[in-house]
Amino acid sequence: MGRLKVIQTRSGIGGKQNQRETLRSLGLKRIGDVVVKEDRPEIRGMVKTVTHLVAVEEVE
Repeated sequence: MGRLKVIQTRSGIGGKQNQRETLRSLGLKRIGDVVVKEDRPEIRGMVKTVTHLVAVEEVE
């Protein structure tokens, strides 16, 4: 399985509650934070929820 590198590029302030909670559950706390997660459907769904706040790269 591949991995996804998720980078927070915009703030969750002013966003919906579920979007802020999704950022936290991904492990992102502030702009510029980077996390590497397994490429699973659950993670893809969370990224889709906050796609306007993050940048995603596939990593091997």
